[in-house]
Amino acid sequence: MDCLFCKIIEGTIPSTKVYENDHVLAFKDIAPQAPVHIVIIPKKHIATMNDVTREDDVALAEIFAAARQIARDLGIADNGYRLINNTNKDGGQTVFHLHFHLLGGTTLTPQVN
Repeated sequence: MDCLFCKIIEGTIPSTKVYENDHVLAFKDIAPQAPVHIVIIPKKHIATMNDVTREDDVALAEIFAAARQIARDLGIADNGYRLINNTNKDGGQTVFHLHFHLLGGTTLTPQVN
């Protein structure tokens, strides 16, 4: 498989890990859009949110638990943060391995109310 995030999980592409457990890996984004910009991925390859099945419920729950923990660990939980998932081309997805962006450390402008 020629998936960038799968290679990061395997360790063949380096990353700056901030969180890891049996289901999830989180690392610093290489092109941050905010002072805190973390990418959170399931270790199982799932191409998009549209490909998530009931079998993936544990991995999704672990992603959200990881986001909360990382936000606390990085000191942005109380002031707030944004958790984003882009799905498919028109949704802005560029790496086709399910992932979430955790952004914070500054006041973020509202995107959708």
